[in-house]
Amino acid sequence: MKPDEKEFRVGTFHGRHDGAPVEVTATRHDTRPEPYAWTCTCGVARSFTTEDAVFPTAWRHTRLGRDWLDYIVSRTQS
Repeated sequence: MKPDEKEFRVGTFHGRHDGAPVEVTATRHDTRPEPYAWTCTCGVARSFTTEDAVFPTAWRHTRLGRDWLDYIVSRTQS
């Protein structure tokens, strides 16, 4: 993932999902309503209004994978 000229990489996390290597890239883009975000090479992405949750959730995603994210998303939509 290559950021555009208004998007800045703020961190990269490496891990595995079911044995397959994945990379999560955390970014900041000041023109978005939720400027802090991360995107995984598995296709999952999340965005946040503050930087507080970006690093912990990106790290957990590389360690626990999609099952963890599906669980969290299902809990927040209830």
